Parts: sequence; C-alpha cells; structure tokens
Amino acid sequence: MQESKVITLLRHVVLLVFVAIAVYPALNVFSISLRPDNRLRSTDLAIIPENWSFKSYEQLFTEQPFLKWLANSLIVSTGVTVTGVALAAIGGYAFSRFRFVGRNATMLAILTTQMFPATMLLLPLYIVIAKLQLINTYLGLMVFYTSTALPFCVWQMKGFYDTIPASLEEAARIDGCSRGAAFWRVILPLAVPGLVITALFSFMAAWSEYIMAAQVMQDEEMFTLPLGLKSFQATLSTQWGLYAAASILVSLPVVVVFLLLSKYLVSGLTLGSVKE
Repeated sequence: MQESKVITLLRHVVLLVFVAIAVYPALNVFSISLRPDNRLRSTDLAIIPENWSFKSYEQLFTEQPFLKWLANSLIVSTGVTVTGVALAAIGGYAFSRFRFVGRNATMLAILTTQMFPATMLLLPLYIVIAKLQLINTYLGLMVFYTSTALPFCVWQMKGFYDTIPASLEEAARIDGCSRGAAFWRVILPLAVPGLVITALFSFMAAWSEYIMAAQVMQDEEMFTLPLGLKSFQATLSTQWGLYAAASILVSLPVVVVFLLLSKYLVSGLTLGSVKE
C-alpha cells in the first residue's frame, strides 16, 4: 500500500514537471508584454517584472490597427469554419453511406493529400486565385484555407458516420422521412462531436496561419492577426512588448474554445477513429 502511494506521488511530480515546462514559455511571453522600454531579456526571473505596466496592451488598441486585424481574422476563420463543416458533413456522409464509381480512389486520394505539406499547393492555388481576381480579398483567403483543411475534415466525418448504425436511418425512412430528412433529423444530431472536431480544426487552420495569408493579403487594412504580429518585427529592431501582448491576446480565443468544447473533443476524436 505504501509503495502505491510512492508511485502515485512520483507520477504527480513528473506530471507537474511537464506542466511547468509547458506553461513557462507562455508565462515568459506574458512577462515580456509587461516589461517597460521594450525589453526582451532580463536577469530577473520574476513573472511580474519591476515597474510593470499594461502600456503594450494599450498601444495595441490605441496606436495599432489590432481591432481591424482581429475583425479580419474572425471573418476569415468564421467563413472557413462554416464552409468546412458544411462540406465535410455532406461529403463525409456520402463516402460513408453510398457506394459509387471512384469512391475508393477518391478516398485514397484524400488520404494521400495528408502526406504532403499544404505549402505545396501554394503556387497552383495562388495562380487560380489570381486568375479569379481574388487577391487581397476575404474570399480568396477562404478558398486557400478551405481547400487545405477540407480533406482531413471529410475523412474525419466519414470515420465518424461509420460509427452511427445505418439502421437508425432505415427506421426513420420507414416512419416516413426522406433520406435528406433522416440525415438532418437523425444523423446530424448524433454527429455533433464529430462536427465540433471539424469546426475546431477548420477554425485553427485559418486563425493561426501565416504563409498563405502573406501571399493573398497585401494591403495592411486586410491583414489577419498573424500578419499583424509579423509587422511588429523589423530588420533592425522588433517591438517585443507589442509582439508579446498581441501573442497573448491572439491565443486567448483558442484557449477559451478548447475549454468550452473539451467534452466534445474526447468523444469526437475517439468515436471518429473506430469503425463498428
């Protein structure tokens, strides 16, 4: 009995060490955002530095177009999330329930695309968007993000639909529902955890991405948050206080979303990976 308590204590100690390793970088960034005179390094190990202030946060809202960048990111991320969830919900259902010519080849192609980085699509997608005259537009950036996030989302939803018995739809159709009504009233409510995972992945794909946004958004008024943060970094100097403060603010929505949707994340990831 005594040995089991020792083992439990050791496990907690190891976990606390890893928690400290994970949390310290975020605390260090927060400390930089509070330091005066744009200081990056300090010999003081205190999280709250001497003569600390919220000046960097005030400058973000008064001297920088941070709110405009935030609005741009929200517009793009929301559009990508809604589009990704809608297309993945329909596409995943089609792959799960229907048998058609080219189904296996298409599924293999979707899976194969996950083996390559999204930056490989940068040039062809840029050419397409340029020909459609969507450079420096919200829609052009949404096309970029949706096309790169959709393959994983469709595969995720297909695996989740496979865990839902087809007999439920058959029972609904016997009661008079059409296939569309059975999908809307029976399948989608059961697929909420999978839809949450899809929405979260689509949102993250757009919220924190920089490389594609740098190619599409060329006007500072159209900058998303990653582009805005990059503008604080110059060749000879970097506004570390603004950089750190903006980084903290950018990460907060993601943390809040994870906390609110945590109960769906576990079930969505596990059920979507098991086929009955």
